[in-house]
Amino acid sequence: MQRGKGMKFVGDSRIKATNKMPNVPKDYSEYPGKTEAFWPNFLLKEWMIGAVFLIGYLILTVAHPSPLERQADPTDTMYMPVPDWYFLSMYQLLKYEFASGPYNIIGALVMPGLAFGALMLVPFMDTSKERRPFKRPLPTAFMLLSFAAMFYLTWESVVNHDWEQQKIQGAIREEVVFDTESEGYQIYAGASCVSCHGNSFEGGLGKPLVNTGLTADQIVTIVHDGQGDMAPGLFDGTDEELQVLAEFIEGLKSE
Repeated sequence: MQRGKGMKFVGDSRIKATNKMPNVPKDYSEYPGKTEAFWPNFLLKEWMIGAVFLIGYLILTVAHPSPLERQADPTDTMYMPVPDWYFLSMYQLLKYEFASGPYNIIGALVMPGLAFGALMLVPFMDTSKERRPFKRPLPTAFMLLSFAAMFYLTWESVVNHDWEQQKIQGAIREEVVFDTESEGYQIYAGASCVSCHGNSFEGGLGKPLVNTGLTADQIVTIVHDGQGDMAPGLFDGTDEELQVLAEFIEGLKSE
C-alpha cells in the first residue's frame, strides 16, 4: 500500500503539537548590514519615520493654518487669483512678452513640454551606473538648470506680486442687508460708485462701504474733496442726492 492512500490520520486537539515553530524571524546575523527581517524590524523603522513626519506636518498646519478668503464671486472682474506656490513659476513665465498674448501657446505648452520632455529623456541619454554627481555631468546639469529656473521664476513671482492688495481683495467681508429698491441704492447704482465699491459695497478698487463708522457729513466731505486713491468730484448728482446717498451709506452696518 502506498503512503497516503487508504490511510486516514486523526488529530486530537487535546494533544499539543511539539514541532510547531514560533513566529520568529530568521537570524540574519550572518549577513550584517545587508538584509533584515521585514516584520517587525524594517516595518517598525518605516512606521517610526512616518510618525515623525506626520507629527511635524500636523504641528505645521496648526501653527500656520491655510488662509481663507471670501467666497468666490465670478462677477468680480477686479479680483486677481494667484495659483499655489508650486505653480508660481509657470504663473510668472506667462507674464513675459515672449510667452503671453499671441505667444501664450509657447509659454503654456511648448516651453514646459520641452523642459519636462528633456528631463524624461535624461535617464536614456546617460545610462552610466556612476552615482557621483560630478561623474554624470549631463543629468547634473539638467537638474541644476531646472532648479535654477524654477527658483528664479518663483522668486520673481513672489517679489513682483502685490500681496497687500491681494489680501484686501480676498478678505472675508461682513455681509449687510440692504434694500435695492431704496432711493439711496438707486442713486448709488446710477452713479460711478458701483465700479469701485462693488454691487454689495464689498469693495474692489475702492474701500468697502460697510461699517465705515463715518457720519453722513463726513461722507459728503470725502466725496467732494476725495481721499486716498479716490479723486474729488466723482459724483455728478445733485447735493440733495448726495445727501441721501451719504445717509444711506452711513446706515450700512452688518448684522
